[in-house]
Amino acid sequence: MPQEPWTHREEAVGGLRLHWVEAGEGPLVLLLHGFPEHWLAWRHQIPALAAAGFRVVAPDLRGYNLSGKPAGISSYRMELLAGDVANLVRHLGYERTHLVGHDWGGAIAWCVPALHPGLVERLAILNAPHPILFRKKLATLAQAKRSSYVFFFQLPFFPERSLLRHRAGFLKMMLRRDPVTPGAFSPDEIEAYREAFLVPGAATAAINYYRAAFRTGTRIPGLRRSLDGVPTLVLWGEGDRYLGPELLDGLEALVPDLRLVRIPDASHWLPADARERVNAELIAFLG
Repeated sequence: MPQEPWTHREEAVGGLRLHWVEAGEGPLVLLLHGFPEHWLAWRHQIPALAAAGFRVVAPDLRGYNLSGKPAGISSYRMELLAGDVANLVRHLGYERTHLVGHDWGGAIAWCVPALHPGLVERLAILNAPHPILFRKKLATLAQAKRSSYVFFFQLPFFPERSLLRHRAGFLKMMLRRDPVTPGAFSPDEIEAYREAFLVPGAATAAINYYRAAFRTGTRIPGLRRSLDGVPTLVLWGEGDRYLGPELLDGLEALVPDLRLVRIPDASHWLPADARERVNAELIAFLG
């Protein structure tokens, strides 16, 4: 069996057990996955970025896969999620990092510069709306329809039962149906996500991200001006069935140093669906 191009680590970081994979040496790049994936979401980016001269670290976010799963909705507030990022950067021996986030990882990445000024050197976001714009657009009928699952997730018990039916069969359906590129997710990769989601407590932890955001909000002090001096790349797959392109309207006013790249032939699952384009854009931007 060929050796994996990365190393697995699992350590206590800031009082939370975190699992991550890493590869390469050089400036730090943290890759934050989204719902309902884990570190494997970045399987195409880790070797490419490592080969380009970076130390690449892709953690399982709290609640996911092999990382700790604290109980309670309040354990998934944004300040704690962003704190995990800051704690990991310092645990790895760095003062600053390049930060890349997709979906929920992108939502966290947007907030880290506000909650931990000076930590982020360059920021890259993949199909994750800025929290200020998302709050505004969620009130519109079009985005409310796209994000109806967010409201369903506020219910107790029923979301977990629904997502765990047929051994988390929703994952197989979603990751086969959504991507523009046929076979963007292999059967083995889909099964790895399903197995991780079936771990006791994992489904509730993942849904608690949405519950905490809905109940406590993401009104982070200083968020509107937090990206001053932080070069930012936004990659957006326009075939996203969950997040409409109108979520990009007004982004330039919030991000002074912005490069926005719209990718028409890609879905929400950009790291897999447009892997070569994503790799090229990230290497050019972070280099």
